[in-house]
Amino acid sequence: MALITTPFGRHSTAAEVVEAIDLSGKWAIVTGAASGIGLETARALAQTGAIVTLAVRNTDAGAQVAADIMATTGNRNIHVALLDLSDRNSIAKFIAAWREPLHILVNNAGVMALPEQRTPEGWEMQFATNYLGHFALALGLYDALAAEGAARIVLVSSSGHLMSPIVFDDIHFMFRPYEPWLAYGQSKTASILFAVGATARWFKDGITANALMPGAIATNLQRHTGGLRTPPERQKTITQGAATSVLLATSPLLKGVGGRYFEDCNEATLVTNGNGYLSGVAPYALNPDNADRLWDESLRLLA
Repeated sequence: MALITTPFGRHSTAAEVVEAIDLSGKWAIVTGAASGIGLETARALAQTGAIVTLAVRNTDAGAQVAADIMATTGNRNIHVALLDLSDRNSIAKFIAAWREPLHILVNNAGVMALPEQRTPEGWEMQFATNYLGHFALALGLYDALAAEGAARIVLVSSSGHLMSPIVFDDIHFMFRPYEPWLAYGQSKTASILFAVGATARWFKDGITANALMPGAIATNLQRHTGGLRTPPERQKTITQGAATSVLLATSPLLKGVGGRYFEDCNEATLVTNGNGYLSGVAPYALNPDNADRLWDESLRLLA
């Protein structure tokens, strides 16, 4: 199967990707949209005329961002809703309050390299926030996604997935010593596998899902790591970092495409080793058997 290429690349910005795209009347949700690439993803979607909901933990910050997006785009259809992806009750309330069809769900929110933390259920926090909360959100919004037969799910993953596959026998580090980067890598592998699993199950309903690596961008995501340490020549601006998310959410080139992993606005190549954790996608992250096993385990955890 040929890799998908686009006219865009590493230095493209979100605004360039959505130029001339009209999504007026389409509904979109962006998680973690109060800062970083989530904010710029929401801004670019607003530029297309979409009705955008910023799903955030801090609604005061979200309201400030919404006002800024409205001022810079002229789009007044920007909404703010409370969502904490590590809290099952918060996810359930968000889902229960949603009344519209849903055309774009950007699962952007995330945490990186946390010191060991657990949810009340005992789940490792990075897996719970980066993956399992988003899985529960998409599952709960399935009817809205399927309503008009043409919805896209975008999953912000990372080249960090090359650090670890899913360790199915000990996802939550109950037996092995906790290691922040392995936990982060595992959670980002899970995001890619969700794209594979969701597309396989929901394609018949017009729902496709793809995952991506945004690139090395200095945001508050690195607050537990001492800041971004990537060499300057390999870093991106925030608007460049949002470009691949926006491409997967909006581009006609991705119509009917799902279960894939992108970086720098193009589909990534398979790599057979860690590749220095720089680029490419690991075969284990696209393996349909792994996707099925993760889907079943996720349903069990949420039961």
